[in-house]
Formats: sequence, structure tokens, C-alpha cells
Amino acid sequence: MSLFRAHLVFYRCALNLNSSYNFGFLVAITFVLQIITGITLAFRYTSEASCAFASVQHLVREVAAGWEFRMLHATTASFVFLCILIHMSRGMYNSSYSYLTTAWMSGLVLYLLTIATAFLGYVLPWGQMSFWGATVITNLLSPIPYLVPWLLGGYYVSDVTLKRFFVLHFILPFCRLHSNCITHLLFI
Repeated sequence: MSLFRAHLVFYRCALNLNSSYNFGFLVAITFVLQIITGITLAFRYTSEASCAFASVQHLVREVAAGWEFRMLHATTASFVFLCILIHMSRGMYNSSYSYLTTAWMSGLVLYLLTIATAFLGYVLPWGQMSFWGATVITNLLSPIPYLVPWLLGGYYVSDVTLKRFFVLHFILPFCRLHSNCITHLLFI
């Protein structure tokens, strides 16, 4: 009975609890929606450089409700960042970083991994903007020795890069969910 009371009935909460505390939960909900729409989109995506753009166009134009899933995935990504920024702003306003340092640091790691995942997803349609976006961002990482050839699979953005970015875009959310989200929730 004490386990039931400890985890389901009584929780410690802040005295200044208000509706702004809902944004952490909204981040989780939008993140789950991203995973569901992403898996649905991955069924029709081809990570070959010669076919990636055509597979996205096929998804948008020919697959029933394909454009809805793509737009839902894209706009939910923006909503994830909006909720994260509001959630972090509330934490800064309440000075949560000073007394919940583990939760704050794990939240920052989650935020950086979310930025990396969003960038990898931006590259996947393999249009002109995504190709040159990948080129510019990876060139910003070039001062770090051996990182760019490892990340790109060579010295320039190519077919291997697209495949690596697709795999990383697919795996990073689950790594976030497994390690940092659990840490973040345990230390609240």
C-alpha cells in the first residue's frame, strides 16, 4: 500500500504550481506524436540519394494521406521546440537550475539531442536546401579532427551521408527516450 501511495496518490509539488508546468507533459506528447508519424513516414522513404527526393514526392502526391503525415511531422517538430523553449523559460524563471541541477543538465542534453535530430531530419528530403544545409552545418564542424569524415562517410556530402543521417535520425529519439528522459524525470 505504501508503494501505491508513494507513486500514485501523493506527489510533492511546488507551491507555485500553475498551468505553465504542463509544457513538460506537452513536450512528451508531441515527442510521441513525432515518433508515430516518423515511423509511418519511414515505411515509404528511400535513403538512396538518387531516390530520396522522389520518394518524398511520391509520399506527398500519391500515397493516401501521405502529405498529412509529412506536414504533421514537420509542424509537430516546430511545436516540440516551442514547448521545450516555454518549458525551459519556466525553469529559468523559477531558478530550477540552481536546485535541480541534474534535471536541468539532463534537460539541456535532451534539448541538444533534439536539435541534432531535427537537423538530421531536415536533410532527409534531399532537396537543394537540405543538401546545402547539410554541407554548411557539417563544414561548421570541420575544426574538430576526424569528426566530419566519420559523420559524412567521406570528405563531402554524398549518398553515404544521407544513409547515415537517416539511421541517426531514426535512432537518436530512442536514445533520448531511453537514457536522458528517464534521468530527467527521475530528478524532477
